[in-house]
Amino acid sequence: MTSDTTRTEPVASPTDRLRRLVARTEVVLWDFDGPICRLFSGHPAPGVAGGLVDWLETRGLRGLLTEAERHTADPQVVLRAVDRAGLGRGVAAELEERLTQEELRATATAMPTAWADPLIRTWTALGVRLAVASNNSPRVIGAYLAGRGLADCFGPHIYGRDAALHRLKPDPYHLHRALNALTAAPAAALLIGDSPVDHEAARRAGVTFLGYARNARKARLLADAGARDVIGSLEPLLRVVRERGPGSAPRPQQHLPHH
Repeated sequence: MTSDTTRTEPVASPTDRLRRLVARTEVVLWDFDGPICRLFSGHPAPGVAGGLVDWLETRGLRGLLTEAERHTADPQVVLRAVDRAGLGRGVAAELEERLTQEELRATATAMPTAWADPLIRTWTALGVRLAVASNNSPRVIGAYLAGRGLADCFGPHIYGRDAALHRLKPDPYHLHRALNALTAAPAAALLIGDSPVDHEAARRAGVTFLGYARNARKARLLADAGARDVIGSLEPLLRVVRERGPGSAPRPQQHLPHH
């Protein structure tokens, strides 16, 4: 009589999965609003989105929005609608600048994401290179990082929205810009993002994705989008990064540019 035994591979714990992600990461690309801070915590996004809709109405353009878009709480949805309508760079540029001014106001009351500041500083101290790839304005991102004393951790590597709205994520354009500037292969990069569009941009760019979900709704959206690795706090990631210690960062390699 013989026994039939099936060998199964042990399931990696969440901490072990983070260790594997961190071990192969040469560069970290950050989304901004969410993983680094809650930009609109004191200047609510629904009011900003409503102001953009009202401005379109004064231009006789409210009809280009669907009913859902007219009542959205997300200013980015209004921008995407303008891009979809193909109204030309003039309208797009003016709407984008209006949103940038609202975002700049929001930086004064933005809430830092718990553990983000020490995580950014620790990775920098270990020699891992950082960049921001965001649908927010680079002027806003730069202002916030300077206010937190984090600008030197990113240097010039801030890639964000301009009037070319078709380049908003999920288009991987800004991820490619960061990879090219840092001469990094997609396989050596990690994108930390909090939305399905971040996940899709990472997928298109061939970059590993780590989801940050501050609540169950965000976690569900990321899971539905196919994100495998999602954390509800940056604290366990910070612990794993600190484990590695000085001199443990992967040695940067030169790679061909990406297009």
